[in-house]
Amino acid sequence: MADRTADRPPARRPGGRNARVRAQILAATVELVARDGIANFRYEEVAETAGVHKTSVYRNWPDREELVVEALLRYVEDLASVADTGDIHRDLVDFLVALAGGLETPFGRTLEQAIQPARQSRTVQALTRILDERVAAMRRRVDTAVERGELPPVDSPFLGEMISGPVHLIVNRGMRPFTRKDAERIVGVVLAGIRATAPHA
Repeated sequence: MADRTADRPPARRPGGRNARVRAQILAATVELVARDGIANFRYEEVAETAGVHKTSVYRNWPDREELVVEALLRYVEDLASVADTGDIHRDLVDFLVALAGGLETPFGRTLEQAIQPARQSRTVQALTRILDERVAAMRRRVDTAVERGELPPVDSPFLGEMISGPVHLIVNRGMRPFTRKDAERIVGVVLAGIRATAPHA
């Protein structure tokens, strides 16, 4: 009986060479998007930046926009996370510090700029989804704080807007770096206001 295993293409092992090549391509894509923006991103530069052959890029992502979307979704997952240490003040401060840090990077600036065009491409929709996930994570953390009695009942989207708005303002102005002290003051003022204006039973 003939051995047919030689006729079969080799199976792709998770974590094998192909996974490493894909990771290099995604990292290169993020680097180029951060440097040039989505509008000026050049598909042809990915292979050179990643240190792989062009065919590896085209074989894995025949569509330019699919490559950009996957790269962005993979590398901005941390932007949507909010820790739960049991201390809502500390968790919100940490969130604001991380948010500012992300926005101050070239990639963060690209993320902010990319959601502004009216043309709703798949890339813009993906970026909008990332921001929506970040807002949802914030809402979940605030709702948990209300359930535990850390905060009085509050409109969590409103609270999120109140604390994140100043971060965007300071970072986008670019006049000074956003500091942890800024985050402490913002969270302190907003939470004090929410507690002071909560209806008493």
